[in-house]
Amino acid sequence: MDVRRWLLTLLCTAATLLQAQDAPVVPSKVTLASEAWDGYTNADGSGLAWDVMRKVFEPAGLQVQPRTEPYTRAVGLAQRGEVDGWVGSYRDEVTGVLYPRWHYDSDPIYALGLATSPAPSLATLGRYRLAWVHGYKYEAYLPNVRRFNQIHRRDGILPMLQYGRADFYIDALTEAREVLSQAQDPATFRLTHLTQLPLYVGFADNERGRDLRAVFDRRMDALVKSGELKPIFQHWKQPYPF
Repeated sequence: MDVRRWLLTLLCTAATLLQAQDAPVVPSKVTLASEAWDGYTNADGSGLAWDVMRKVFEPAGLQVQPRTEPYTRAVGLAQRGEVDGWVGSYRDEVTGVLYPRWHYDSDPIYALGLATSPAPSLATLGRYRLAWVHGYKYEAYLPNVRRFNQIHRRDGILPMLQYGRADFYIDALTEAREVLSQAQDPATFRLTHLTQLPLYVGFADNERGRDLRAVFDRRMDALVKSGELKPIFQHWKQPYPF
């Protein structure tokens, strides 16, 4: 009787070990990089996007570790696997990374131009000379784009528009408003809504990234169904994207 019990215990232990080996190993933390966007991905770890990431990962036992980097560097870190992913990507923006099924937010895209200029639309963008920050690749997401320049700094945008070096500056609403706030007379300019672009986490293309992507999609399935993310968007006074 004792021998049979011992053999049964041994078989159960072996089965448990085999199951543990087959199960994906999910890390205990997730390091995500992002540019510091005011009220969204603040350098101190506060902001809408960081709150959403914590709501997604921390109930699954994963501590979120924000890392503030310029946008293009954040992308490169994820591509090289030096961070687990980056926040604020458009779908299929770059190669060599993993995109989940779920977006976590959407970006309201606006055109900033002179108030005296005709208001642009998606259908008329091809008529104008456009500009946006290097690395954002709006040409892949906006239709009819023909002439555009990529700039490295936002502090020269208003003079660029005033002196006719571009017709419209394209950016997400928060950044466009920040640029407009630098104007001595904001009434000189006008913001025009163009579209909404879903925002994703771009995960590193490795085993760890695949495990984290699976956790992300599983948690987003539950959070969108339950509506648990709504209070975060209400707290930051942003529209709920689902």
